[in-house]
Amino acid sequence: MLRFRSLTAAIGFSLLTGTAFGAPILRGDITVVSPIVTVGDMFEDAGALAETAIFGAPAPGTTGTVDLNAIRAAAARIGITSFAANGLNAVRVSRAAAVVDETLIKDMIVADLTARGILTAGMHANIMLSQLIDPIQVSTQGEAARLDTLRYHPSRSDFTARFLLAGASKPLDISGSIAMTIDAPHLAANLVAGTVLMPDHIVMRPIPLRDADSLGIVPLDQLVGKALRRQSRDGMVLRAADLTEPLAVSKNDLVTIVYRQGPMTLTVKGQAVTSAAKGAPLQVINLMSKRIISATAIAPGTVQVTAAPLALAGL
Repeated sequence: MLRFRSLTAAIGFSLLTGTAFGAPILRGDITVVSPIVTVGDMFEDAGALAETAIFGAPAPGTTGTVDLNAIRAAAARIGITSFAANGLNAVRVSRAAAVVDETLIKDMIVADLTARGILTAGMHANIMLSQLIDPIQVSTQGEAARLDTLRYHPSRSDFTARFLLAGASKPLDISGSIAMTIDAPHLAANLVAGTVLMPDHIVMRPIPLRDADSLGIVPLDQLVGKALRRQSRDGMVLRAADLTEPLAVSKNDLVTIVYRQGPMTLTVKGQAVTSAAKGAPLQVINLMSKRIISATAIAPGTVQVTAAPLALAGL
């Protein structure tokens, strides 16, 4: 019985003093994300006071120290009269930070131009800032930066923008210029006139957007299968004026001449006098009658008589 009473007395004494059991333990090195340092940040086993503010945090991305006397005074003000100092003379307090730099700023401008339909597929925005932007460390709470306003019109190259930074009282105002480019088809090799373009003949490279309309740039899907009008050099921008429909029949080709009237179809051998793309007119010689007649190229090696019905012998 005596031993039981002694143990009970010891436990009661410990609860009264608050040091042997459950006393807060000072941490030596802490990192916080908010503008305040709480009791739970500063101490282990902080208990019910864990969410209570005890100090202001340093600026994002910076570190400071708090000496033991300042900690004792601040703790006493919120009701912590005793804690385990853990042999420390000071506590190192760091504030986590997000970084806002030129890359993030440019990416946000590009995203806004895309959302507004100014920047579309195949286009690029080369953004040049009028001032150097050193990386800025901001609060990790919420978005690091938000584009508030962007003043830009495609007819002009200059722009101004305002960004709101997390935890900052002042906005970030910047200006600069935007050079718009668009991917345009270029020849990947020297090619002779009449070459029918295939995908490996074409490479996409950027050109200034303002030049695209004046050059008459043709979309890539409208190039393949077209023929070059003249000999062309490697790296040349492909324009509508450089292209034509490929020849279905070339001069001096042997062809089949087709004449249809109702259910009747007549074919004879011929030779092309002129060249023509599919659907275009040309002159051919009927090799049987030796007459030159007008026809239309309807397929490689095949033409169809386009003149009014003739007597069969006249073909």
